Amino acid sequence: MSEKFQGKYRIKSARLENWDYSENAAYFITICTQNRESYFGDLSKGKMILSEIGEIVDAECLKTFEMRPDMNLMMDAYVVMPNHFHGIVTIGDNPYNTELVVKHRDAMHCASTDTTKNKFGPQSKNLASIIRGFKIGVTKHARKIHADFEWQSRFHDHILRNDKSFQRIRDYIKNNPLAWAKDKFHTTV
Repeated sequence: MSEKFQGKYRIKSARLENWDYSENAAYFITICTQNRESYFGDLSKGKMILSEIGEIVDAECLKTFEMRPDMNLMMDAYVVMPNHFHGIVTIGDNPYNTELVVKHRDAMHCASTDTTKNKFGPQSKNLASIIRGFKIGVTKHARKIHADFEWQSRFHDHILRNDKSFQRIRDYIKNNPLAWAKDKFHTTV
C-alpha cells in the first residue's frame, strides 16, 4: 500500500523493517529486467545459453566480489536467467558491520556522544549498495549493445536464517533453468 510522505505518495519499502542490511548474513536476491524483457539469453534443453548481455551479467557478478574485498563478501550459487538474476550473497564480518569496530570508531571521535548506527544514513557497504553497483555495471555495458536495456527499480531479497533454508534456495537456483516453463518470471513474447 502506498503511503504519503510530505504530501506525496511513496511505495513502502520491501526490506525487512529494523534489519540492518550490512549485517553478517546470507541473502537470496532476485533482480529482474524492466517489464521482464528477455535480454540475457535463452534456455535450451534446461540449460541457459547466455546472450552478449547475459555474459556481461555473469562477468559483473564475479567482478562484484572482486571489487569489494573490504566487505568480506562470499559468492554462492547464482544463475542468469533470460530476464532475471538469482543469487546468494553472503556479507561476512567486516569493519562496517562489526560492533566492536563501530564502538572503537566512536571512541576515537569523542565529539559524537551518539553510539547508535543511523539506519537511515548513506546506503553504502550494505546489500543495497552491492546491488546498485552490480546494476550500474551491467547497465553501462548492456546499453552499448541494446540502448533500451533497463532493470526494474527494485530487487527482491530474502534473509537466509538457517542451513535448511540456505540449501533449499541453493537447490532452487541450481534447478531454475530446468523449471523455466513453470517459473513465475517466465514470459512468452
